Amino acid sequence: MCIFAGACNAKTVYVDSVTGNDEQSGLQPQEAWRSLEKVNGTVFKPGDKIFFRAGSSWHGQLEPKGHGRAGEPVIIGMYGDGAKPAIHGNGEKDYTLLLENVEYWEVGELEITNRGKSPEPGRRGVIVRAMNMGDCRGIRLKNLVVHSVNGSLIKEQRQGGSAILVESHGTKIPTRFIDLVIEGCHLYKCKRNGINFRGNSRRDAWHPSLNVVIRRNLLEEIPGDGIVPIGCDGAVVEHNVMRNCPDILPFGQAAAGIWPWSSDNTIIQFNEVSGHNAKWDGQGFDSDFNCRRTVIQYNYSHDNAGGFLLVCNKGETLGEPTNIGTEDTIVRYNVSINDGIRDYPTRRQGWFTPVFHISGPVKNTQIYNNLIILPKKKMKDIDSAIVRFGNWGGQWPIDTLFSNNIFIADHSSGFYWGEGEDMLFTNNCFFGKFENVPEDPAAVFDDPKLINTLASGDGFEVLKNFMLQAESPCIGAGTPVTSGIRDLFGYPVREDNVNIGVSERQTVGDVKDK
Repeated sequence: MCIFAGACNAKTVYVDSVTGNDEQSGLQPQEAWRSLEKVNGTVFKPGDKIFFRAGSSWHGQLEPKGHGRAGEPVIIGMYGDGAKPAIHGNGEKDYTLLLENVEYWEVGELEITNRGKSPEPGRRGVIVRAMNMGDCRGIRLKNLVVHSVNGSLIKEQRQGGSAILVESHGTKIPTRFIDLVIEGCHLYKCKRNGINFRGNSRRDAWHPSLNVVIRRNLLEEIPGDGIVPIGCDGAVVEHNVMRNCPDILPFGQAAAGIWPWSSDNTIIQFNEVSGHNAKWDGQGFDSDFNCRRTVIQYNYSHDNAGGFLLVCNKGETLGEPTNIGTEDTIVRYNVSINDGIRDYPTRRQGWFTPVFHISGPVKNTQIYNNLIILPKKKMKDIDSAIVRFGNWGGQWPIDTLFSNNIFIADHSSGFYWGEGEDMLFTNNCFFGKFENVPEDPAAVFDDPKLINTLASGDGFEVLKNFMLQAESPCIGAGTPVTSGIRDLFGYPVREDNVNIGVSERQTVGDVKDK
């Protein structure tokens, strides 16, 4: 008995590039279709499935049509044993896989490339696009491998290129995504970016995408921006890894690891970003232009050329329809190791490398219970700031809190806030060599006695080395900032006995998913 009426009529079709034949029914593996053209020419219905044979490959584009519905998505996957079915776009179009104005599709288990003869602006592996269709629901990309996409490295050229682009435009009908999920994908050797969004960002026509989740993706050898939700409310970016970013962007091309742009209530948690080498910015994480209530928590940032964190907004456009301000950013229980290692033999404007860069009229930024272990600088004339405020667009940060953080430095490192207003340091631990230490009456200047300060490397298992030993002076030396939260290791934070640093318990444990 069919629970859903559509499920009674749903079909499964098989596609085999070697033994298939488009004249066949496609309804059995031995009756498989052969070509992408046959798939693209079919309008699929709720509950339908399209399975590509493992080990097969195609040259061209996959442009599926039709709609699923809630509980009955159209599913693309693979059958048989072996390598993921591969589709090579060869640079013939801006994409290899296009999901345009379709909803309730789940696409997974494919390998996708799009390498043309030369780099081109706007070249992607996958484009998910909604144009003048209202709410586009239920798109899920899962376990895709997207690589070898040679887009432009220049952001001003149609945002360069990327592995996956999510795009929504509504010049006639307000349009957005709801329940969009990108998970378990492996993206590598894509120029310029990993997962980025486009459209839907103006505040005078605010219609943000909802329930966007980007989780458990691996991004490697991507030189530009890693994951950038734009025009979203409540996006969750979690358990992703970005690493080994080649230093190939031209000077002046800003990029960072994971960050929202013109989005509200973004949660960025349990991610690891390392080896970002952009010559401008190059931080692991960022709360960027026109964003409110971003939470960056429980992340691991290490060996990034430009530092751990950027918080910024452009002063000269504040109050315009595109920019109501970057406000209420929370940065807590993160670990930054060896960030700020940009090390060029000749100093140029823009080759700054503070661990924290806070610039423009950002308001009410709260940075608390983080651990910062600074590297040794190789070049004497390279920026050695831990915190550096800037005046992007002619205005400075307002209301910035640094509380319960541990700063460890074995070289002289400084704090520089320029004309920033209402900055407060309280209950932080400073251990090592520092310049221009801010006033902090409750500061700790002793060894915080972590389990192993010298620990480093990839993976969250490293982080258990940064719990406090029982004799640490940081135990109980913090101050309450908020209630009802947990530390990096999943333990509740007591309001009456807050520690400095990322751990509330003095036992070795694993980082918990909360």
